[in-house]
Amino acid sequence: MSIKALRGMKDILPPLSHKYLRFIQAASKLAQNYSFDYIETPLLEETALFRRSVGESSDIVGKEMYQFIDKGGNDVVLRPEGTASVVRSFIEHKLDKKGGVHRFYYYGSMFRYERPQKGRFRQFHQFGVESFGEPSVYEDAAIILLAKEILDHFKIGYTLKINSLGCPTCLPPYRQKLVEFLQSHEDICDDCKRRRDLNPIRTLDCKNPHCQEIYKEAPKLLNHLCSECQREFDKLQELLRNEGVYFEIDEHLVRGLDYYTRTAFEFVSTELGAQNAVAGGGRYDNLVELLGGRATPAVGFAIGIERILDLLPDEVPSREGIYIGVLDPEALDLAFDLATKKRKTAKVFLEYKPKSLKAHLKSADRHNAKYAAIIGEEELKQNTIWIKDLEKKSESTIDIPCFLEL
Repeated sequence: MSIKALRGMKDILPPLSHKYLRFIQAASKLAQNYSFDYIETPLLEETALFRRSVGESSDIVGKEMYQFIDKGGNDVVLRPEGTASVVRSFIEHKLDKKGGVHRFYYYGSMFRYERPQKGRFRQFHQFGVESFGEPSVYEDAAIILLAKEILDHFKIGYTLKINSLGCPTCLPPYRQKLVEFLQSHEDICDDCKRRRDLNPIRTLDCKNPHCQEIYKEAPKLLNHLCSECQREFDKLQELLRNEGVYFEIDEHLVRGLDYYTRTAFEFVSTELGAQNAVAGGGRYDNLVELLGGRATPAVGFAIGIERILDLLPDEVPSREGIYIGVLDPEALDLAFDLATKKRKTAKVFLEYKPKSLKAHLKSADRHNAKYAAIIGEEELKQNTIWIKDLEKKSESTIDIPCFLEL
């Protein structure tokens, strides 16, 4: 029996891998334009990191983590999301003690044990950014604009939804009103009953149609914001409007993780099915302190790369590089030397097996090469090489030194 990839875990092969690299390169460049630096964190972390950060009320911790005891007796988990790992690194390397602003971007695999479906995998990839040390709502706006620029670069259709989740001043009294409302509706689903006791605000994120109908009458957090949170939320809207950004206020947008405060946002694609959120994030000013660091304001977002790739059209790649082949086995040493030299400046495919000219041209076309360079017995004697431009359909015989300058 052949061994196959585990359910919900996919190989990334060409041409999909070409789109993946294109996305990473463009998103990384845009993040760098916003003064973010690259960070990479381990795939494996202590389970406690996510229990404390993501929260016991989240589906991630409650149902979806790849958790196990390793050979050293450590309780570990494959990271289900990126923010907590970056915060752990931020604290571990004492950046919270240095002060100032620290901005990071990252990309890589995340793992959640959930039912695979279109746009949702057990191993998936995210691109994310995290900004530490800047409390200004202008940073929130900049983060949203960066996410927008990445989606716009790839011509992804979306709707931007925003909300405010309040702060430790205005959230507790609102939470009490919401609990009272939830206790008066015993017909909510079991997940919402669990969340009601752990983190009642998370009930508003329930996708059950019956619960959503009930929550239309629930008290609205936006009606209970303190003056400072209201001022910040009003300013965020003003900044986005000034930049020509269309958005919708979604009072039920709470994000799927427990650590968010104040600004929350989500980019929802108009071109996907049920799994339609392509990017989301917000402010999490309490998370660094919660994980044992010095209190540090922070804001960030993550983009689901698989969902972006689903929306990118397949492209016919332009011809690239040089195909080198030989008609005679005696020419292979020279061909190998030329390929080694040309690979310092160009993409080269070298065919080791001698073939006919017609067969070589078919192979060069299959490799989508721009040039086919062939050495036969006569070329070997004359220290020349036969070249065909596969785009222009022109051909010529040139000296070896000229070929190396091509």
